[in-house]
Amino acid sequence: MTLWIVLLLLACVLSPLAWLIPSRAQRGQMDVRLQARRMGLAMQLSRQEWPYWLETKPPSACAQYHLGRRRGQVDSWCYWQVEPGRWLNQWREPCAEASLAEQLARLPADVFKVEATPQMVALCWGERGQGDALQSVYDFLRARA
Repeated sequence: MTLWIVLLLLACVLSPLAWLIPSRAQRGQMDVRLQARRMGLAMQLSRQEWPYWLETKPPSACAQYHLGRRRGQVDSWCYWQVEPGRWLNQWREPCAEASLAEQLARLPADVFKVEATPQMVALCWGERGQGDALQSVYDFLRARA
């Protein structure tokens, strides 16, 4: 009887430690983020204001991968992925620049938004893909920086 009580108390003491172990999805995200850091990409969790016209609302806080731009880049734009491969700007117009539209089409389906300012190029990504998805994100950011 004493053995059972000791085992029960030990289980009660150790059970909260199981909450500290990351899940498989969290471990996958950590791996993607570490690999992105090794490639030279910066990442931060950021709150986003999504357009009301998006059919499926992405999470309010998502991973934003970004890269600083070279001097002389003054173009600014922002596109949201409405459905896989279909990118619209704030006026719900498709991308008119052919080279940008081609690069946008190669991004993973769980990239929600891409944006360029004179200082940086950024994209909000759901991080569901593995190495090949990260490579396409890296290629896009490197090409547009």
